[in-house]
Amino acid sequence: MQHFECDYMEGAAPEIMRRLVETNMEKTPGYGTDSYCASAREKIKAACGCPEAEVYFLEGGTQTNATVLDALLRPGEGVLAAETGHIAVHEAGAVETFGHKVLTVPRGMGGGDEASRSGKLDVRDARAWLEEFWSNNECTHMVAPGAIYISHPTEYGGIYSRSELRALHALAAEYKIPLYLDGARLGYGLEAEGTDVDLSEIARCCDAFYIGGTKVGALFGEAAVFTHAGAAPRFFTDMKRHGAVMAKGRLMGIQFDTLFTDGLYLRISKHAIEMSRKLRSAILSKGYTLYFDSPTNQLFVIIENKKLAEIAKGTSYEVWQKYDATHTVVRFATSWATREEDLEGLIALL
Repeated sequence: MQHFECDYMEGAAPEIMRRLVETNMEKTPGYGTDSYCASAREKIKAACGCPEAEVYFLEGGTQTNATVLDALLRPGEGVLAAETGHIAVHEAGAVETFGHKVLTVPRGMGGGDEASRSGKLDVRDARAWLEEFWSNNECTHMVAPGAIYISHPTEYGGIYSRSELRALHALAAEYKIPLYLDGARLGYGLEAEGTDVDLSEIARCCDAFYIGGTKVGALFGEAAVFTHAGAAPRFFTDMKRHGAVMAKGRLMGIQFDTLFTDGLYLRISKHAIEMSRKLRSAILSKGYTLYFDSPTNQLFVIIENKKLAEIAKGTSYEVWQKYDATHTVVRFATSWATREEDLEGLIALL
């Protein structure tokens, strides 16, 4: 059985497993105050070209999004997101649980339909939403937009260009609200075909973002980065209050220290992109149509339902959405650990 439904089915990169075993019996202080976390923070800041940044380690993406946004937003404020944004659809209302409404921006509201097809928040749509909100005489009775949320890559595998990031950064600065980037699959975005965005550009444009480990080679863990010192006062306390602090924090420090040693994070991310590129070529050569042509590790394919039933006998996949009465959009995701033989098995079924 081949497995392509998501990119976090395997355990962790062998380099991480070795270091966890080698350090297993060491005694270190807890809650991220150990030397491994300190080393990982410095390596991340160096990779981002942002020495003044503050870096924190949290267990998972949902905890990270909810905790960071709660720290950035004032009571009564909400966060702008695309209609397909992860926090708006797939996090079970985690952001709302802490009193912050997710304010979804209708696709094409400001003429940005083309970009938003890939799950991106188009700056024209965001601007139109903000202009309409602040021109409403009743806005003081409404949830105010206190931050802008994007993900890179998006839920549909879309990636932001440098110009798009800079435009969103400028819009956020104009309205004096922070820009926050969800980087659950950040490595795959950084190594995507045709990208002109690197970590330093993300640090330049975003007030806060996180580097995903769970989906990119770690057993678990995300690294939240605040690019301006003091942007989130008492953030550790916020983490504690949200149940997002691990007592054995060194387990995350070791993982991120390893991922950011000798370029491992980007190397394993590139492997996933190479596997996805090969799969994409095979899919197109067999006459299938892509629902959206993603440059990342996620491929969205329109497949006839009868054929899909055949494929399901030997391959798992993610059902994304119904396309029409006889076709379904499915997602095949490669990962840092996808093997050539895995691809060959799926391609044979196609």
